[in-house]
Amino acid sequence: MKLNIKNIFSAVAAAAMLTACVGDLNTVPLNPTDVTSETAYGADEAGYLQGLTKIYFQLVSNNTQDLQVADGGASEFIRAFWSTQEVTADAAKCAWGDAWVNDLNNCTWKGDVLNDAVYAVYVRTLQGITYVNEYLRQTSDANLDLRGVPAEVKAKVQEFRAEARFLRAYFYWAAMDTFGQVPFSTEDTQFGGGYNPPQTPRTEIFNYVVSELEDLASDDSKMPAAQSNYPRADKGSVLGLLARVYLNAEVYTGEAKWAEAKATCEKIYGLGYALAPTHAELFRGDNGENPDARKEMLFAAAYDAENTQSYGGTTYLTLSTLSGDDGAVAIIGINGGWAGNRVPDHFVQKYFEPVSADFATGNYNITDKRAYFYIKGRTQSMEGQLNTFLNGWSCIKFNNVPHDSTAVQYAATAATKNFSDIDWPLIRLGEIHLIYAEACMHAGGNASAQLKALADRAGVAAPTTVDEDFLMAERARELMWEGHRRTDLIRYGKWIKGYNWTYKGGDYAGRDLPAHFNIFPVPSTELATNLELKQNPGY
Repeated sequence: MKLNIKNIFSAVAAAAMLTACVGDLNTVPLNPTDVTSETAYGADEAGYLQGLTKIYFQLVSNNTQDLQVADGGASEFIRAFWSTQEVTADAAKCAWGDAWVNDLNNCTWKGDVLNDAVYAVYVRTLQGITYVNEYLRQTSDANLDLRGVPAEVKAKVQEFRAEARFLRAYFYWAAMDTFGQVPFSTEDTQFGGGYNPPQTPRTEIFNYVVSELEDLASDDSKMPAAQSNYPRADKGSVLGLLARVYLNAEVYTGEAKWAEAKATCEKIYGLGYALAPTHAELFRGDNGENPDARKEMLFAAAYDAENTQSYGGTTYLTLSTLSGDDGAVAIIGINGGWAGNRVPDHFVQKYFEPVSADFATGNYNITDKRAYFYIKGRTQSMEGQLNTFLNGWSCIKFNNVPHDSTAVQYAATAATKNFSDIDWPLIRLGEIHLIYAEACMHAGGNASAQLKALADRAGVAAPTTVDEDFLMAERARELMWEGHRRTDLIRYGKWIKGYNWTYKGGDYAGRDLPAHFNIFPVPSTELATNLELKQNPGY
């Protein structure tokens, strides 16, 4: 029997009673039905796959048993991380009046005030690491032998263990990117008895993540082959994350790794990935089933309206972009609208150069095919109206209508859809092309073919000059709303000062941020429950 991770998400969601305290990353789960507890495993493959699925589910979970937030949807890792990356920067602003949303909109968060999105990133990443550590303990050779696991299942479990290690590296990367230093533990770390792992400097976390990813990418690794394991991780996922980590090495450690980033991209180019024929089909409701879209995906989070009913992820990025009055069913293939996120006019003007935008009729002209906007009935400027949804450009990049259907054809089905079917492309070849171009700019080399391929797909002219200004703009266009923007602006030295955007620092025209805002504060709740944690400098 083929076991599919999508088909057991629902069972895992029901079983995933989160009992571990974040202050102790190695607490053994106490719930006897928890899929990471010793009682979950036997001699069959199914139990081990279910344990692995719980770790994947950490990317999309809305479970709030262990999180102190009012809105379960806001606690989902992908939605929370996206908010810290995009709403804080120039590409997105949310109209909701929640205090934590306004702090992200304006970049005015504080160390002593809990921000729900920042808190969710902290908890979800460290919980995920906890689950991986326990999974690796439970799937040790000794435990497999004790349970009488047959050789063929043991071999499969070794692949599962490799996937779990990749997910741990992914969680450590996200935590390191967001918070700098974070508590560090592995399956070999002391656990239980109230032990709290030490906060470890960002450089050491970086070195660990790189070491893990390089090992998982090696020829003798048990990681599944590239393009063999969708939507779960494989060697392409490993190399994609490694390229991203190398891209930002100077931010994380003070030492650039351009040659390593370039070499890693070149390894990916040997694995058979290809750009999707159109940019739009990467973000349509059938992107996980469409082979052309799948060919570009190195790693994705699987969503579907039946088995992964999350109020985060791509459901969030469809429903939050329109209101019910926009006729959302006809536009985005889903039956509602939350009137939340928009794109500031500054971003659209700077990177897409619209012509003849008419906000009354909804018509505009933009050459670049990556411009997915809806403006009918909107007001162009957000000045003085940050929390008014109809001010700004609605981004409808994530669209639940299948790539080979029209909104009209899909309307009857859309009326039944409360959630999105769109898989989230966490790492894709378009990003790798841009990493390669940036690495070549610093380390030498020629990425003209990769950049021309992106330009051709977008229907624009290939660049004649490649510098940081171009790459900052091209990443804004190619990767709009995919959760990269804050990290990009920090790498280009434009986050703190040197570039202003709408409501940066609380001013409509934008102003410089405090230097310590390069990383977020450790949530105040965690400092209160774990006295060994230290707040990040400046907060």
